[in-house]
Amino acid sequence: EYEGDRDSEGQRHGFGKAQLPNGDTYEGEYEHGVRSGQGTYRFKNGALYTGNYLQNKKHGKGVFFYPDGSKYAGDWVHDQRQGYGEYLYANGDTYTGEWANNKRHGQGTYVYKETGSKYVGCWVNGIQNGPAELIHLNHSFKGRFLNGKPLGRGKFIFDIGCEQHGEYIQPVQEREEEDEDEPPLPLEPVWKVSEITKLTPWSPHDEE
Repeated sequence: EYEGDRDSEGQRHGFGKAQLPNGDTYEGEYEHGVRSGQGTYRFKNGALYTGNYLQNKKHGKGVFFYPDGSKYAGDWVHDQRQGYGEYLYANGDTYTGEWANNKRHGQGTYVYKETGSKYVGCWVNGIQNGPAELIHLNHSFKGRFLNGKPLGRGKFIFDIGCEQHGEYIQPVQEREEEDEDEPPLPLEPVWKVSEITKLTPWSPHDEE
């Protein structure tokens, strides 16, 4: 069902309201039969998008409320979260930063609500990857991440005014004869201390 403006050929054009066969509704602007411009789309499952459309796709600035209570506000390109935006997750965590293809990608800050810790740095395809700082309540870690885990040189900075330098080393899996068939579980990187110093300006970007 549709009520609203039409063009000379009878296509939806201008402002209108539509009830879709699947139970979703759209209220907003059309151009020659397709959603284009500002509009609000309500999904039958309780989700809601309000923002810009281009050729029936979310494109430009918009806010999406998901059924689980999470929310994304930011840039869209062809129905994908892309550009800059802020995501509030159902558990209260937030991510503010760059996106590509619906994933956290580029520079961004992720805040963990439960602990108050935050990750400030690089992301690749939704995973923490590259130079970053992990900031906790009374200390922080500066270093590089690979596949969501710290790896290589870095330092812990303590609020009392000192630093612990060292590196995260990926331990080598000890293989036992019987477990040939089972893939080894990835081991957590291990922190190896090299020195404790006063505060220094070293950052993970220095080595690039």
